[in-house]
Amino acid sequence: MLVFALRRAFQIVPVIIGVTIATFLLAKIIPGDPADMLLGATASEEAKEALRLSMGLHEPAYVQYLIYVGNLLQGDLGQSFTFAQPVATVILDRLGNTALLAVAAIILAAIVGVAAGTWAALKPGSLRDQSLSVVVLFFNSMPSFWLGLVLIMIFGLHLRLLPVAGMQSVGGGDGVLSLIAHMILPSITLAAWSLATIARMTRSSLLEVINSDYVRTARAKGMRESRVVLRHALPNAMPQIITVIGMQMGFLLSGAVLTETIFSWPGIGLAMYQAISTRDIPLIQGGILILALAFVLINFAVDVLYSYFNPKIKL
Repeated sequence: MLVFALRRAFQIVPVIIGVTIATFLLAKIIPGDPADMLLGATASEEAKEALRLSMGLHEPAYVQYLIYVGNLLQGDLGQSFTFAQPVATVILDRLGNTALLAVAAIILAAIVGVAAGTWAALKPGSLRDQSLSVVVLFFNSMPSFWLGLVLIMIFGLHLRLLPVAGMQSVGGGDGVLSLIAHMILPSITLAAWSLATIARMTRSSLLEVINSDYVRTARAKGMRESRVVLRHALPNAMPQIITVIGMQMGFLLSGAVLTETIFSWPGIGLAMYQAISTRDIPLIQGGILILALAFVLINFAVDVLYSYFNPKIKL
């Protein structure tokens, strides 16, 4: 497995380089002068020109890219116009909040998704199996922002059961209990699409395994169908299920932008929305870079984990 992990680590290096190139080009594609954004339209032309020189904006594009990569290696992601802080500081202050929401969402999606997929696979073609297919189609087709607004209207405005914005109530709330209450609606919103995907993949993986010889042998011994599925089929379907769950974690990080904006959750997604609204290019670059790198590293970890559960893999 170590050889496989090292091979995969070398393979993600070009991907990381591609991510840095894409984020660098983002600043070139978005219209606007960085000097105007940093100093304001009222600054003198001499001050703007001095800033352009200090930022290397008169250098060729490849030189600017090398400067950009050099700054990245030193942890310098630039200065945020919106927050008047280094981009690295803005992101680090909010990274934990985004990770907390994403982890809560993937735990919810994994538990409910695997349980629902297993429950449907126990009786393929039955009413509950068909009902799951309808629910999966509904959640896969539903935009997350629409679900978030519906949940806010029902549980926040009409029933007044749950808070709909932020991480804590005004004045600090009740600590952990307040945090959990604030997490419920955004976690459900963020988990919905992944939950449906995990349920569908769990069902299909189990149905493939159920027809195996060792499963038929277990049935021939007189075991109940539920025990056959849970004890023999599900463990052998877990490598595929774990792969899907791991991939969904990466998608949840990217989907956090909309969810955090809807619920005013103070994470990277909300900061990026504010950056887009104010054309804060350094913060947009830094946010996209961090989320993309997280996605790549999560996929790498999933590949290594899959090779652990399935030693026959040859890549």
